[in-house]
Amino acid sequence: MPGQALSLSERVQIEVGTAALDSPLTIAGRLDRAPSTIGRELERNGGAARYSAVAAQARADGRRRRRRLTCFQDDLALSTHVEARLRALDSPMTISVELDQGVYPAVSGRVSHETIYAAVYAHGRAGLPARLHACLHRRRRCRRRRVTGATPTKTGPLGLFNLIGLRPAVAADRREVGHLEGDLITGSFNQSAIVTVFDRASRYLWLTDLPEGHGADPVLVELLDRVPVPLRRTLTWDQGSEMARHATPARLTGIDVYFAEPHSPWQRPTNENGNGLLRRYVGKGTDLSVHTITDLRRIEQRINTMPRRIHGWTSAATIYNAAVAATT
Repeated sequence: MPGQALSLSERVQIEVGTAALDSPLTIAGRLDRAPSTIGRELERNGGAARYSAVAAQARADGRRRRRRLTCFQDDLALSTHVEARLRALDSPMTISVELDQGVYPAVSGRVSHETIYAAVYAHGRAGLPARLHACLHRRRRCRRRRVTGATPTKTGPLGLFNLIGLRPAVAADRREVGHLEGDLITGSFNQSAIVTVFDRASRYLWLTDLPEGHGADPVLVELLDRVPVPLRRTLTWDQGSEMARHATPARLTGIDVYFAEPHSPWQRPTNENGNGLLRRYVGKGTDLSVHTITDLRRIEQRINTMPRRIHGWTSAATIYNAAVAATT
């Protein structure tokens, strides 16, 4: 951590000491300063033979008044690109990685995701426009501690079902593509919903709308028809009422369905994390029925092809398509 800047009186004593041919070590001891501080002060002001306290103080004051530009203030192409990508609902991490990988050759600047977050939360004072926080995943005006919400107290009637403890152990270690996790995300007043299914190993995503209530079994069958038969291994869901007829998709698609324990979202981490990512594109508390199937396919494409840190900055689509190719 930097110490206090040298004062004019200290600089006068440095000038007196150098005139008396005292060493920087001697001057430092007299001022109770580090010898390196005195050495740097002399070096940046012409050396011991030419040192002037008044001139050194004037230079220091000038440096302090100088406006330091952030990387966004200094690089218009970089700030314009980052703003556009944020407005397109890309995450700061995705923007940073794509710049580092040279995905956009016209932009030569490089920036870390933390620098982007800092500029966004500076609200117009660091080279990015104000209110860009509304384009972030959480849409918060400032960073805050994570708060744990109330635990739900009711679950839906599922009849007989398989708990997650019965799921094959191979599904837990993420080495095999084809073990899926599913859920609903709901819109304003719970009047609309979207079905989300993620592959645990590759994080590949499938989406579909739920136009007729919240019974997921008919649309789930259509969604699973998009998955190659050899890769329909297991599906894990929470104990929501939308899966009351879970036996139907299990029978029609040949997939084994399992359910997490009540109030245990950490047992479906891929889906929970993926739904958070999806909220960048379908806002919380909004009417989800406005998103057409074409819209959902576009969102799928974006999420499945973006570089992911968990995969060493390759995409979910690359890993999943390799698994599909291996089955044919």
